[in-house]
Amino acid sequence: MTYCCGILVREGLVMVADTRTNAGLDNISTFRKLHIFEQPGERVLMLATSGNLSVTQGVVNFIVEGMEHPESGVVESIMNTPNMLHAAHLVGRAVRRTRAEIGDVEEQAVAEGVSFDVALLLGGQIAGGPLRLFMIYTAGNSIECTQDTNYLQVGEHKYGKPILDRAVTYDTDIYDALKIGLISMDSTIRSNLSVGLPIDIALLRRDALRLEVSARIDSNDSYFRELRDSWSKALRAAHMAIPTPPYRGRGA
Repeated sequence: MTYCCGILVREGLVMVADTRTNAGLDNISTFRKLHIFEQPGERVLMLATSGNLSVTQGVVNFIVEGMEHPESGVVESIMNTPNMLHAAHLVGRAVRRTRAEIGDVEEQAVAEGVSFDVALLLGGQIAGGPLRLFMIYTAGNSIECTQDTNYLQVGEHKYGKPILDRAVTYDTDIYDALKIGLISMDSTIRSNLSVGLPIDIALLRRDALRLEVSARIDSNDSYFRELRDSWSKALRAAHMAIPTPPYRGRGA
């Protein structure tokens, strides 16, 4: 399982992803799920992956090495696509091609209960175009983040979603967006053992065309420990401050 989120605000884009993968309770590993493709001054793209690891790794390989466009015949890679929409289409084609190459293996594995589904977040900006954030599905189709719904999640999203729903708007300060994203990640980690540290984070300001933050947070990170403690204390204080329900003694 996985939890990744992308938060698009007026000032820029924040991406947060865990690194835990597991194939059973006794087979837990760490793999990077937030992939960065950067040519400072020209483009910054970030891809967060969830789902079947063999498929997502195949997708990353295809978009890095390049694939021939079915109409133009041009070999497209994540570093030469002309805009973010083309990049999202490239990732979608890579998903379809990876699954097509698995072929009969996937059909047999699915019959045995193995899922080959994936979901990916692609965000970033290419010079001359806007900052955009997309979600790409198993079928290779995609949706785009908007000002009205300014965040997207993949993986184990239900524990972090209420926090993002209540706290994030398009006008949220970009570092507050990062903080809220980390709180949503902490809430997911606390409630689901299949999501875990380390966490990869990235922050891109609109039109900067270079990452302002790219870091990995592990269990020794003092800020993340403080954030976890502060959030727990704030929740306890909040529920204590709410009046006691007035329903004692009322019959059905």
